[in-house]
Amino acid sequence: MQEIIILVIAAAIDLLLGDPPDAVHPVAWMGKVVSLLEKAGLQFDHAGQFFYGMAMTLFITAVFAVPAYFILLYLEKLNLVAATVLAAVLLKLMFSVKGLRRAALAVRDNLQDDRPEKVRHELRTLVSRDTAGLTRPLLVSSAVESVAEGLCDSIVAPLFYFLLFGIPGAIAYRVVNTLDSMIGYHGKYEYLGKFAGILDDVLNFIPARLAALLVTLAAAKAGKTGLRAWRTAFDEHVLTESPNAGWPMAAMAGALGVRLEKPGHYVLGGDNAEPSVAAIDDSVKLLLLSTGAWLLICCIVGVIEFVTAT
Repeated sequence: MQEIIILVIAAAIDLLLGDPPDAVHPVAWMGKVVSLLEKAGLQFDHAGQFFYGMAMTLFITAVFAVPAYFILLYLEKLNLVAATVLAAVLLKLMFSVKGLRRAALAVRDNLQDDRPEKVRHELRTLVSRDTAGLTRPLLVSSAVESVAEGLCDSIVAPLFYFLLFGIPGAIAYRVVNTLDSMIGYHGKYEYLGKFAGILDDVLNFIPARLAALLVTLAAAKAGKTGLRAWRTAFDEHVLTESPNAGWPMAAMAGALGVRLEKPGHYVLGGDNAEPSVAAIDDSVKLLLLSTGAWLLICCIVGVIEFVTAT
């Protein structure tokens, strides 16, 4: 039952307060540690970079997850209420609904006000692609894709690993996901980031498919396009280079009936019309419905675990 209380408090914190400044945000700290350690790894040959990247991934995971485990374990013996509140704060810091919504709507507002440079600036917080030459529909597509992928990376997956392994599980996932987003597979990080990239693919295998299913359920509830969302996800998830990202993004393309494209890489929902700015609002609506459904599912799972344990 404690897990449910932690989850509810964490969701309330996100709803009311959102994300703290980067200066006090553990995910930003993770990024700084990655930046600090990655430079040394690039000095090795390919094999050395791979093993250095593996060691770096395990080290950073331990640096953030292990202290959290022992601090919470110690605090539970002193004061269960304080331990629960701290756990809720830590969990909230590992996922973000309000922040993802705010970033997407900031892109929408700047598009509506015809401020393309600000749009590109806002998109830097959502996507890693070069936005300099993107047309208006492609800018919208980038925002919608980020909402869909963020549903998996920033919401479903952290809570999934919280249910399995508690707060350390959510923290460990966020470390791996941060490493993947920063050094991933390609370019100069081809070998340095390979282990983190593979591990991120493994960790997101189930959450990505859950996210697609949640988008499908949300679409069925909101616009009766659930069947189209699932068909698109099932048929077109293979079009993306990532084995996981295509699931929620293709589901979103099908749910909204729009074409989502990353030039030179993939087109999802290719028979659909190009997205208008309104697609961002619609994607955020599906994000919120999907999040609500996922929180409910997590609470149900927590109740079942509590009942079976007693």
